[in-house]
Order: sequence, then C-alpha cells, then structure tokens
Amino acid sequence: MELQQAMETRRSVREYLPRPVEPEKIAAVLQAASLAPSWKNSQVARYYVAASPQAVEDVRAALPAFNRDSCKNAPVLVVCAMVSHRSGFERSGEATNELGDGWGCYDCGLAHMNLLLKATELGLSTLVMGIRDADALRRRLEIPDDQTVLGVIAIGYSDLAPDMPPRRSPEETIRYF
Repeated sequence: MELQQAMETRRSVREYLPRPVEPEKIAAVLQAASLAPSWKNSQVARYYVAASPQAVEDVRAALPAFNRDSCKNAPVLVVCAMVSHRSGFERSGEATNELGDGWGCYDCGLAHMNLLLKATELGLSTLVMGIRDADALRRRLEIPDDQTVLGVIAIGYSDLAPDMPPRRSPEETIRYF
C-alpha cells in the first residue's frame, strides 16, 4: 500500500472482529512509531501494550463506557505515554519556549500517526482514545511518575467499513503569503 492510499483509507474504527493480531504486526507498528522525528531526538514516546485478554480488560476498565464499547473486541490496546519535561526543554530543565511539554505531545502525535498509518498498511484498524483514567492506567501498567499518560490506541481487524467524515477544503485551512 502506498502512503497516499493509507492516508486516504485510514479510519477511526469502533467495531472490531474478535480476531487476534499477529505479534509481528504489532511489532511493526511500534517500530514505525519509533521512526518519527522528535525535538532534539528526545524520543519521548513510550508504549505499554496490552495484548493478553486480562491486560486488555484491565486497560478497558480504565476507559469510560463509550470508549469501552468502542474497543470491545479490539485484541490489542496500546497505552501511550510521554516522558515529561524532556522534549521542549533545555538540559537545565527550563522550557525552551512557552509550549514546554507541548512539544512532547507534538512529538508523540507524530509517532502515533506513524503507528496509525503503518497499521493501515498492514490491514489493521485503529481508534485513538484520549478520554481515560490516567491514574488507573498508571497503577495497572506501572507507568513511572515521570511519564504523562496521553491516551489509548485500539488495534485490531475492523468489523465495518466507516466512511470518511467530511474534511475542510484547503481553501478553508491554508493561507499563503
């Protein structure tokens, strides 16, 4: 699959087949995430992969009901975290500009997009969920205090083919000078 096709066909999927995902495909999507650029090569993205049925249920329990339903049969849930106060900061600990940890979130977004596009290329579907109980996830997965829990990405085989929601035209979002 070409990159353009992956960008055009990737969707947020909320219904999954109860079918396991091959471990090599999970490894490939995580490797793709690791290839993303980051502030001063800080590589702040961290991933906690729930792949066993018990781990998946533990992560689902930290999601609100609508997200639990949206990833009901997803066989893999990836909890995404970010090492705090690294990307966007000087060695002294001072923020380089007013965004501070915003740069780490930006870097993780780049990594997550690589993950999503690689999953699409491999025939997998995904759903990014930002509403979650960060403290519960931190406890269940032993996420260190120096990391910020960002979200959860469901990965699996889609049980539906959702249409792409309308997109804004380039004329609405771009200004040339």
